Amino acid sequence: MARVRGTGRISRRRPPKAVRGGGEDRISALPDDLLLLILRRVDTRTALGTASLSRRWSRLPAELPALDFSVFDVLPERYCSWLRLHLRIDDATDESVLANLMRYERRAMRALIGFIQSRLLLDAPRRLRRLGLQFFSADNNSGLINRLVAKAIDDWGVSNLEAVAAPFYTQPAAAHAFPGHGLCERPRASRLRKLKLGGCAVLPPLHEHGALTKLVLQDMPESVPVAAYEAVLASCPQLQVLHLVCCLCRGAEVMTVDAPMSRIRELVVDRCEFPTMIRMAALPGLERLASLGTRVSFAESASFPRLSQCNLAWFSDAQPTRTVLDFLVRRTPDIASLMIRFTGPERWIVPWSHHPSSLLPNLTRLLVADVPSSWDVSWPRLLLETAPSLETLHVHVAACVQEPGEEISWGAAVPRHHGLKEFVMAGFGGTARQVYLVRFVMGACTALRCVAVFKEGHARDKGHWDWEIVVQPHSWTDEERNNLLGQIMDGASSSAASVQMVFG
Repeated sequence: MARVRGTGRISRRRPPKAVRGGGEDRISALPDDLLLLILRRVDTRTALGTASLSRRWSRLPAELPALDFSVFDVLPERYCSWLRLHLRIDDATDESVLANLMRYERRAMRALIGFIQSRLLLDAPRRLRRLGLQFFSADNNSGLINRLVAKAIDDWGVSNLEAVAAPFYTQPAAAHAFPGHGLCERPRASRLRKLKLGGCAVLPPLHEHGALTKLVLQDMPESVPVAAYEAVLASCPQLQVLHLVCCLCRGAEVMTVDAPMSRIRELVVDRCEFPTMIRMAALPGLERLASLGTRVSFAESASFPRLSQCNLAWFSDAQPTRTVLDFLVRRTPDIASLMIRFTGPERWIVPWSHHPSSLLPNLTRLLVADVPSSWDVSWPRLLLETAPSLETLHVHVAACVQEPGEEISWGAAVPRHHGLKEFVMAGFGGTARQVYLVRFVMGACTALRCVAVFKEGHARDKGHWDWEIVVQPHSWTDEERNNLLGQIMDGASSSAASVQMVFG
């Protein structure tokens, strides 16, 4: 396109530099803020790869606030096919399949290491808020991983770090080793607030990271002794949240949680295999406790006056005991939300033959889930009578093939409860003791507004501290509904007639 100017000369307007395929590069014309927003929405490899597009793009990845590297993102679909084949064939030690799995894993790890070396460690200085690393444990790669972690803490000022090592499929015992002096060179100057470590042969020292408030230890091998976990509690008094997930520990020692100077508010022990159990002695600031698949016991002198949320789910090999329930109702007056799951046919809580009242004065929400159908399901009546402020009670009954056990003997008097507003039972089969519990709730709870019973359903966790009852539609016949309603309302008080009854 030509244009005549006043000088009499003919000039040709040059097309923009950023023209590709005959079109204008409108993306590069966007301001940096919008380009960074785009880069934050793609995976880290793609974002860092844009540095090769142009001089302008080359500086943008250094301004990203978070980076995530996972070796599993590098593994091809063919690896998954070999893995499915290995799980399907009868001979679990087939050498050709294992050889292919190992080859793909090592290739993926070499690709990840090469990408980090070429794109990250040689970059200009940056400020980084979060760094996530998922990698295979291998001696020849540990040096680079350790340098990257140290650089992120010392030079980039990372505040949220995840370094999770996974063993090679054919080498399940492999674990990652951090340097003996710790994660970085200047721990006292670090800004690290959240740390997640997984698959570490030895726990690195963390006591000098004064800003650290949340620690997650995951998939720790048997090589980590009980004393190492106890040392974290004792040497890191600034910690507020501690999660132990799928950690192993062999031996005869009991892990004792005894840290009177600790500020821990939340403790989660999830599917850990410790020698016997975890003994709770002192965590004065504890507000939330979740023990999932790992038994805890409470010392005689233990007291957790601020404990307000509790989630207990233990396995079926646990022996029945009164210790846990006695402790909860006698020394945790602030509990407002309680979740109890029975993950097997053995009852690990034994009801009292007699009990005092008002021992859980602040409890407002209660879930009793996975109760085997062979039990006397009227057991939650005990907790209902000890919690005068309870507003929501959800019970889930799990089907089992065992013969019904002994029934619990209750007094003839029916105490009044003035707090309960909602009662839901999932897995309702219309047995005599299930009907008894519903009838008792209908007759004893003066503030009741809704009672719902469902044949099919389960309790689904929403995080560690909340849940929801998930039900499946079921068509009750008119005869079934009328029969059950007649049994439930038999002998009920006149106020029960105003309660909304739902059959699902």
